[in-house]
Amino acid sequence: MNPTVNAETCIGCGTCESLCGGVFKVEDDGKAHVVEGDHEVNKDCINKAVEACPVQAIVV
Repeated sequence: MNPTVNAETCIGCGTCESLCGGVFKVEDDGKAHVVEGDHEVNKDCINKAVEACPVQAIVV
């Protein structure tokens, strides 16, 4: 499972980071980024973050 964040769409609200901090982090540029790691382990919270993103910036 390889999530990506569309930087042009992301508003940096932090919803993904709060739901799945092991995968997403809002950086200094105000946008969410995918962090290195085993994303298969976090697939449930990744799916929650995809569903919860208010601007649908996350795709898997």
